[in-house]
Amino acid sequence: LFDEIYLLTDARSVCDPQITRREVDLIFRLLPIQGEHRILDCCGGHGRHSLELSQRGFTACTLLDYSETLINIAKTDACKNNLEMTFICGDARQTDIAANSYDHVIIMGNSLGYVQEEGADAKIISEAYRVLRDGGWILVDVADGQAIRSSFRPNAWHAIGNSVIVCRQREIQEPFVCAREIVLSKTDGLIRDQSYAIRIYDAADVSNLLAQSGFRHIEIHTD
Repeated sequence: LFDEIYLLTDARSVCDPQITRREVDLIFRLLPIQGEHRILDCCGGHGRHSLELSQRGFTACTLLDYSETLINIAKTDACKNNLEMTFICGDARQTDIAANSYDHVIIMGNSLGYVQEEGADAKIISEAYRVLRDGGWILVDVADGQAIRSSFRPNAWHAIGNSVIVCRQREIQEPFVCAREIVLSKTDGLIRDQSYAIRIYDAADVSNLLAQSGFRHIEIHTD
């Protein structure tokens, strides 16, 4: 699901530099980040947050994602902008990163909930706990389940330029949103027809997930 087509269909959010800058501003407000800190951008896609952090002078950022396509795009962007970063293409449930390696782990962009294996997100959070130093911080960004339910629309579509249409059919099957995404080109026909599901999280779910992995002093921000 997470490839060049994803960067096309979701470009309004994941390829908008102003949104990324605002989100990184929020990271700075929520985490006590200092210049020498080591930061792991976990499930970070094409690295928009860690690239922005590197642009701001943080030279100890690591991007980890399962998609080789997105990792390679991030590498190209870092090279083009002369940014010093580390890149890992791997599974966030088992990273093989040494314990106590990072001061902060960020999991941005609603990246939890896609792996259908039972307990997959708990494994991701537990792995983040393992790679953090004692006293390190994690920031997890997920869509608010209550907000999803209150504003839910089963059908949505949008146009990309004059040639591509993205159609999504969705339904809530608790605790998941199940979706079918169809991407059509007026010139090339069908680009993608794919179904997927993503787990819905409420504030209490996130708090419990973090606490069960050992995290303390948990704060939930829903505004």
